[in-house]
Formats: sequence, C-alpha cells, structure tokens
Amino acid sequence: MRRTRIVILLILIVAAVLAWRQLNPRPMAFAGGSTVALSDYKDANPTGVPASLANADVVKRGEYLARAADCAVCHTGPGGQAYAGGLAIPLPFGTLYSTNITPDKETGIGDYSDQDFLNAVQGGIRKGGTRLYPAMPYPSYSTMTDADALAIKAYLFSLPPAHSVNRADTLTFPYNQRWAMGPWSFLFNADARFAPNTSQSPEWNRGAYIAEALAHCGECHTPRNFAFALDNRKKFAGAVTAGWRAFNITSDKGTGIGAWSDDEVFAYLSSGHALGRGTAAGPMGEAVDESFSQLAPADIHALVSYVRSVPPVASPDLPATLAPPAPASPRDGPTADALGKKIFAEACVSCHNWTGVSAITPFATITGARAVNDPTATNVAQIVITGTRRHEPQGVVSMPAFGSILSDTEIAAVANYVTARFGSEQSKIAESDVAALRKQTSR
Repeated sequence: MRRTRIVILLILIVAAVLAWRQLNPRPMAFAGGSTVALSDYKDANPTGVPASLANADVVKRGEYLARAADCAVCHTGPGGQAYAGGLAIPLPFGTLYSTNITPDKETGIGDYSDQDFLNAVQGGIRKGGTRLYPAMPYPSYSTMTDADALAIKAYLFSLPPAHSVNRADTLTFPYNQRWAMGPWSFLFNADARFAPNTSQSPEWNRGAYIAEALAHCGECHTPRNFAFALDNRKKFAGAVTAGWRAFNITSDKGTGIGAWSDDEVFAYLSSGHALGRGTAAGPMGEAVDESFSQLAPADIHALVSYVRSVPPVASPDLPATLAPPAPASPRDGPTADALGKKIFAEACVSCHNWTGVSAITPFATITGARAVNDPTATNVAQIVITGTRRHEPQGVVSMPAFGSILSDTEIAAVANYVTARFGSEQSKIAESDVAALRKQTSR
C-alpha cells in the first residue's frame, strides 16, 4: 500500500511538472510550426557568427559572440578591468555581485575545462557544483550551441587574467540557499539547444538565435512569475529590471512597437535612437553601446524580423496614444508643479526646449518617447539621476547626471512636470519612490 502511494505521488509530481511546462511555454513557442535539430536544418546555419567572420579564428568569433551576449556589461564593475566582475546587482532581498570571468586561475575561471564552462553558461552550475542565480541568464544561454559557448570561452581565455577576488553576496534567508536553484532549474531551465523553426525564414531563425540565445532580450523585457522565472505567456510585454522599465516590445500598436517601422527599430537597436520614438538610456543604452551597435547590420535586421513577429500584448498601464509636442511658450501647458517647472527651466529647457522637440539634436527630443508617456515616470527619474550618453554621426551626445545635484524631492518634482507637459498623463512619483530607484540601479 505504501509503495502504491509513493508511485501515485511520483506520477502526480511528474504530471504537475508537465502541466507547468505546458502553461509556461518555451520562448519561441509563439511562432508555432515545426522545429528540427540544428544538424537537420537545410538552410543557412542560424547560429554562430555572420558570414563575414565565418573563416575567422575561434578567438575572433568568440569576441563577436561575447559582444552579442553582452557579457562585459554585467561582468565589469565600475572603473574595473573588463570581465573582472564586481558589479553590484541590487535585489529586494540583498545584493549579488558579478564574478570574475577572466582566465585568472585563483579568482577567475582559468582552471575551467570546456565542460565546466558549458555547465556554468548553459546549466547554471559553477565548477565545484555551486548553483548560480538566474541573474546570470543561463536559462537563455542554454539555447546557445556548445560551439558558440566554447568560442566565447576561447575569447575570454585570450584576455589578460585579472586577480580580482569575488565579493560575497548579501542575500537574506531563504534566498541565500543556492541549493534551491537546483529545483528551480528543473522547472524553469529546459537546458535545450536552439532548434530552428522550418516554418520560418532563415532570417527569422537567425534573429531568434540572437534574441534568445545571445542577447537574451526576454530577461529584461518579459515579465516574471512568482518564482522569478520568465512568464512567456506575456513574452516581451515589458517589465521593471534593475530599477529601469524595459518597455513593451511586442507588436502591439498602442503600447508596444507595432506602429514602428522596421527602419525605426533598426535605428534604435544600432544607434540607441529612433527619430520621434526616443533615445536609449540605462541598461538598454549599455546594451546598445556594448552589444547591438557592434553587431553586423544583417544580424540587426534579423533581430528586427524576429522581434516584430512576437504577438501583441497590451500594457494596460501605458497610454495607447502618445502626446504631441507641447506649447512653445512656458506660460502655456501645465504649471501645477512650480518646483518641477523651475528645475526644468534652469537645467533642462536649453536642450529639450519647451516643446520637447530639441533644436540642438534629435537625440534630446523627448516628445513621442515612451518614457515621458509612462505614468510611473520610472525612466524619467532614472535618466535625471544617472544621465545618458549616446553616439551620433557628429559625435557623442550626453545628458549630465543630476543625481548628486538634485534631491529626491526635486527629482520627483521635475519628473512629474516632464510627464505632465510632454506626456499623456502626469505621473505622481514621490520622493520615496526616487530614493528606492537610486538603490535599485547597479551603476
């Protein structure tokens, strides 16, 4: 009788896991169609590097793939050596610190075998068996081929070793129990390599590989469930990550990028700016600078093809219609927040203009930007705190950081004024909200 109960319990557990996986589809399941093993795919190989690097040595190929996977951004601390770790990743229950992935044998990964590296990148298991937290996006990287992962390893091992001791994480109980990542991975990391979709074009498949296996777009743009795993039922519908709002990039025309042209999406990814759509800042700005802007144009076009195929999911808290340019006179338009208007007049209007359409550079135009039409004003406040820096053909365009100059009260006031004047709805961000945002950013 006892054995029968155990068997029934195991059957129920397996059934529950299978049901869960059905309810939480894989990232590319939305496309339908048929998938095949990469070895059985008849069109051009969608993995690896672009054709221009096909004959390059493994280190050169690994460098391109490491940039596409955006490894340096997380594994480089402020002012530190590239890939030497030390970047703080604040979470509600403590702080994680990125690790040293240079080839130093004592503090880095210099003693990792090929299999050790694959275990870490695809399975979330360090050498020695320690589990990684999903702040390291191994559930996405598990889609990467072994050959591409090992090319990245070859590139990392070609770099100068940095003797930089990894900082201890400060997570509180029970989040500091790394063993729990074993069951978590069983549920949420399929640990399956990329399988091309024969119902889609070669360009779409290349874009899918870049988006899912390398650039891990969903890690920021897809909401998470109660267990902090990606909820692919709302794929690319937007989420708040590292104190910044990663906006909806589904094909929804009102709150996503469905109304954008292919050229506008291409421009935004490759330069961090699309005329009349906004300018990248924060983590997205870093992704543009360190990754997308350095990819082959064909790969960006492929990424555009894939992202724009994601089904529409509306963001109920965002306006479907963006506000037009504001009045040219400061006397017209909202004046309720006197402090915010005063700060804008003193620190902002010279670049952004009272209309929100900059006469200096299109990169400073804020009319039409999703950030100023977001009633939470999350990114507006963050940009005021940290500033932004973009590259245009004429040179670098930067907005200074005001975080050390303005108080939380002043930042809240100017953010509320900006959303009221240039957006569809005035935000009501408070001093306490700004203080919380300061604590969530990694830089």
